[in-house]
Amino acid sequence: MTIMKYSELHTPLRTIMTPGPVEVDPRVLRAMSTPILGQFDPAFTHIMNEVMEMLRQLFQTNNRWAFPVDGTSRSGNEAVLCSIIEPGDCVLVPIFGRFGHLFVEICERYGADVHTMECSWGEVFEPEEVIAEIKKVSPKIVALVHGETSTGCMQPLKEIGQACRELDVLLVVDAVASIGGTDIKVDEWCIDAIIGGTQKCLSVPSGMAPITYNDRIEKILSERKKVERGIATAEDLRQVRKGIPIKSNYFDLSMLQDYWGPRRLNHHTEATSMLYALREGLRLVLEEGLEERFERHVFHEAALVAGLEAMGLTLFGNRKHKLTCVTCIEIPSGIDGESVRSMLLNQFGIEIASSFGPLQGKIWRIGTMGYSCRKENVLFVLGALEAVLLRHGFEVKRGEALQAALDVYMAEVKEPVKEE
Repeated sequence: MTIMKYSELHTPLRTIMTPGPVEVDPRVLRAMSTPILGQFDPAFTHIMNEVMEMLRQLFQTNNRWAFPVDGTSRSGNEAVLCSIIEPGDCVLVPIFGRFGHLFVEICERYGADVHTMECSWGEVFEPEEVIAEIKKVSPKIVALVHGETSTGCMQPLKEIGQACRELDVLLVVDAVASIGGTDIKVDEWCIDAIIGGTQKCLSVPSGMAPITYNDRIEKILSERKKVERGIATAEDLRQVRKGIPIKSNYFDLSMLQDYWGPRRLNHHTEATSMLYALREGLRLVLEEGLEERFERHVFHEAALVAGLEAMGLTLFGNRKHKLTCVTCIEIPSGIDGESVRSMLLNQFGIEIASSFGPLQGKIWRIGTMGYSCRKENVLFVLGALEAVLLRHGFEVKRGEALQAALDVYMAEVKEPVKEE
């Protein structure tokens, strides 16, 4: 066999303006080069404890359990659902984009009786609609996406969470796209379990799924584990409807609790460098301040939207429920959307996204997430998009986009300096 020679890895410089993955903060990249520690080294378990506390602050919760699942964001969704679903459980999934369908697939694989409700892509559900469906089908679980990147829409959760709690229904939320970019109050909104992502508003590489869940979820884990270990009492069995062991080993939250908790029982080898990255990403979020970070995302979104509309483009979706960190644009009639994306990438080094399903070829999606959510990025993508659209024959309002964005940036009010 011929042994090939390979050169050192060199990747092209990109300005990533997709809904994820996004540009990683350079401080996070530096943290990833920190020397490796053993996973049971006291210095490393101290880092684990710090990450758990930082996640509680990020999720705005007092939950005991808050830790990352090693794997991409989807691993967090599966870990939560497979640990609480027993065959035959009724699960309600309201679908308003691609990732609601992902919830359905995961739930069906673990034997759930899945009920769905759907609205048009570009819209969200009125809370009353979801609450009425909950009362109709009486599910054990409602699995709901918060920020749907495929449509650029964000589902209101507070009223749904309160209703779920009153009706003794578990609310599981996918906040992969929104955590760290917009306000999410886990305890106040009565969210029982929530899954985040690292590669979006946290500006950490993909590879971990931060989660948190409350004692209502932990009770289910504990009861199922007793049955699995054969130590359930008659009273335990009365509390467990079916007593089906958790099928997954890797995604078993009760086993992950033993690993992340004080027992430190070996479950898997922790992704050391990724944990360093997550810790630094969380540190930067908390250093900036949650409210300040949310306001930054709103501010740069406003500049981007102003520029796009001044250019003559039309936004897609319900503006009332727009996801702050994702802006969807209708591809103008007669314009080859993929040709525009290709030219942006090849001539400017800028990546924006297309979409999925019924929106494939109909919209572009621009992400302003985390470290990518910066003035220079917004101005760069607006200028480049104008140039590319001109090359494609679209009648752009020349020069208006950057001026409109600059109006937003230059109108920023600064507090006057007080004289001593």
